[in-house]
Amino acid sequence: MHSDAGGLFNFDGLGDMIMQRMETFIDGHHILYDAAAITKITPGWFDSSYWRERGALSGQTAGRGATYFFREGGIEYALRHYRRGGLIARLLHDVYPRRVLRKTRAWREWDLLARLWSEGLPVPRPVAARVTCKGFFYRADIITAKLPAPLKLSEALQARALAPEEWRAAGRLIRRFHEAGVCHADLNAHNIVFAADRLYLLDFDRGCLPGHKRLWPERNLRRLLRSLRKLALQHKGFHFSAADWEIFLEAYHSVKEF
Repeated sequence: MHSDAGGLFNFDGLGDMIMQRMETFIDGHHILYDAAAITKITPGWFDSSYWRERGALSGQTAGRGATYFFREGGIEYALRHYRRGGLIARLLHDVYPRRVLRKTRAWREWDLLARLWSEGLPVPRPVAARVTCKGFFYRADIITAKLPAPLKLSEALQARALAPEEWRAAGRLIRRFHEAGVCHADLNAHNIVFAADRLYLLDFDRGCLPGHKRLWPERNLRRLLRSLRKLALQHKGFHFSAADWEIFLEAYHSVKEF
């Protein structure tokens, strides 16, 4: 069963290509995908072993919430399974209370990414999402287009000091999202990424559009600063200083006020 659940989006940087939001239900799996990018999708797309068996798995990130990279049709994708954090993860590490599809984490993140992409903001292009329900709970996954040779800000700072203009670019990046009314729920040095001479923002799980004239932009900045300070304590020779943060803030505040 297929349904057009959201119409078309025009995307900058993809020529005349448009995104066509489609939903389907296959063998107990609710799947949302871009029919303009994927002509046929199956639940196997969301299983890393499916791609490993086909020799298409090209890598993965380290850590609890690993992201898997695979190649299909000459395009490389990133697959992420939703996992909980904090103490509750010990009991319910990857399951969430069942709810209507549009309110699940996968659907909300996919739709937010689609909107941001359509507005020309530097985010990964959303490709597909899956929700699998069992009893009172659900599990979920999301697939996006992989950025070219991504390098996290946290990784870059372990290797070298950033030039002042790079810190300014980071400040302008965050302000651009804030100007668009976008609140990133987990703004940290791992989610700011260098790719193809451009900065991107990743991982919009629980991200939202709360609007302007609230306290959340300042909270976002404090969260990022805590992340940088924590990494500086964890890694000897981490290239971050108070002067770097001042450059970042100067660029952030140089954009027009809300």
